[in-house]
Parts: sequence; C-alpha cells; structure tokens
Amino acid sequence: MSLRSSPVKKTSIKYKYDEQNILNGVYAYIQDTYKEHYSKNNYQATEFIIDAGHGTGFCIGNIMKYAQRYGKKGAKKDRRKDLLKIIHYAIIALFIENKEV
Repeated sequence: MSLRSSPVKKTSIKYKYDEQNILNGVYAYIQDTYKEHYSKNNYQATEFIIDAGHGTGFCIGNIMKYAQRYGKKGAKKDRRKDLLKIIHYAIIALFIENKEV
C-alpha cells in the first residue's frame, strides 16, 4: 500500500506510536477501497444500509467481526488489513454519528 499525498500534516510533535504514518496508511487504505468492488457503479452497499437507518449497527457489527477475526486468518498482512477495516468502519460510524448531531 503506497502512501500517496499525505493528509496528516507534518508537525513538530514527536509521536510515540508512529501515529502520523499510521494515519496516512489508513488514508491510503480507504482511498483504495473506493477503487475496489465495494464501490461499483459509484455506490457502496454501506450507503444503502445507512439510508435504511441501520448504519451504526452495521458498522459496530463489522468492527466486532474483524476484531474477533484478528490474528486467526492468514498472514501478517491479513491481520493488518483487519485492523484497517476496523478503523474504516469506526470512521464511517463517526460519520453517521456526526450526521445525527
């Protein structure tokens, strides 16, 4: 996964846990999902689920699914992808939360 244009600005903060690079990796992962089968015909299934009023439960359910699966499937890259999916679903849940405020 390449780190394209960096959405997290360079800062003088000395992050202990490499947060800046990790967030840039999350950004790159999310960009890639828009090119995959999840977004055929310019719509993602998640959009229909959110519009039907089930978005938060869908996201939390997927967070739980990938958290429980973590470390039980495949190689190291699969574990990393599960964590990225958890973060992506959490971001979508935050989007839904922000819309409801």
